[in-house]
Amino acid sequence: MKKNEEYEVEIIDTGFKGEGIAKIDGIAVFVPNVLKGEKAKIKILKVTSKCAYGKLIELIKCSKNRQECDCETYSKCGGCSLRHMKYEETLKMKKQAVETTLYKMLKKEINVKDTIGMENPYYYRNKLQYPVGISQNGDWVMGVFSERTHTIIPTKECKIQNEISQKIANEIFENAKKLNIAPYNEKDLTGILRHIIIRIGLKTDEIMVTLVVNKNEIPNQEILIKNITEKYPQIKTIAKNVNKKNTNVILGEETEIIYGEGYIYDYLGEFKFKISPMSFYQVNPLQTYKLYSKAIEYAKLTGKETIFDLYCGIGTIGIFASKNVKKLYGIETIEQAIEDAKENAKINNVQNAEFFAGDVEKILPELIKTRNLKADVIFIDPPRKGCDEVAIKTILEVEPERIVYISCNPATLARDLKELEEKYDIIEATPVDMFGFTSHVEVVTFLKLKI
Repeated sequence: MKKNEEYEVEIIDTGFKGEGIAKIDGIAVFVPNVLKGEKAKIKILKVTSKCAYGKLIELIKCSKNRQECDCETYSKCGGCSLRHMKYEETLKMKKQAVETTLYKMLKKEINVKDTIGMENPYYYRNKLQYPVGISQNGDWVMGVFSERTHTIIPTKECKIQNEISQKIANEIFENAKKLNIAPYNEKDLTGILRHIIIRIGLKTDEIMVTLVVNKNEIPNQEILIKNITEKYPQIKTIAKNVNKKNTNVILGEETEIIYGEGYIYDYLGEFKFKISPMSFYQVNPLQTYKLYSKAIEYAKLTGKETIFDLYCGIGTIGIFASKNVKKLYGIETIEQAIEDAKENAKINNVQNAEFFAGDVEKILPELIKTRNLKADVIFIDPPRKGCDEVAIKTILEVEPERIVYISCNPATLARDLKELEEKYDIIEATPVDMFGFTSHVEVVTFLKLKI
């Protein structure tokens, strides 16, 4: 098998990212946009010692699980890698991916429940981030980056972005053209407008706009503000974020509020959360509610427990659980997130919570020792890289009766569960579809201390 060769193949399996898997001369070939059971003509793009990668040229036989793609930019974007698959099948695929990942690491089957899906897997994101730039033809362009490139694909409509957010982004872009607020040019680092970020409170309809710019000043700023807020009065605040660095990081360190009070609100269940330009907040609150509800169900709270919320962010899951516990302690390394968590506790009149900025491995044992505490339940919700070894060791030393581990990365979840197995039984795991028609999946796992 060599690069650029063409083959007719049967797709015999599905990979972790939703790609089809064929075999040629015993070597696995990964091909996007094909489904298990299909027959396809493919072209080989890359060959390694262990596997190969190809692209679809022609479908010869289609699967009953295939659907017509409903997005103009699907073949270029790479954001939703599963739009060619019926939604119910994507949920089955994600469950299978979790099962396979856990089995490979733990060498035994774990009870993985069916994926909790969405009633409507369209227009679900509450946060839009569109880059603005110059096309190869020299035209102004706004949209999404093509997969693995910095080429911006013009995007009038995205099937997973909130519809009002997209209209506002287009309005800002058209106003920028009229007011000569030049788009950023990556090649020579000139221009002004780099990104348009829109966040919406789905329960409140409040909208926050952040304009990421390459200069300290925006030409015709007041006219821009007047034009967009008069047309969209639900815009409650606008921030200017200055990022002059030649970097892939979207936000710079300097943020100035140029309209409104600098924040919006949204609700998760009965709890109200304040969202500022730099705040972390789940991009799919409807599914977040289901995720947290499952986590609290697993925690089996009676109202008598002392719980620890590790990697607590702005305090969402801890505050969500606060009515059902005796005492909550939240720990997070990012100081601004802890300030937001304290503010959110005040907003919701949560008086049984304390939040601490610092490393889990330092704060957790210190709290337990100095306050003579027993950890009944620990919630873990780490970043994609999972827990570090010291944090896992600390949790094993503390020995909470129950652990609820929320993960956005099944691979690092499996790695950490392998370590926690020393003292814990892995009772059950439930995948939750937070990002419909993408290959991403969240997993909430329940562990119980061995007797």
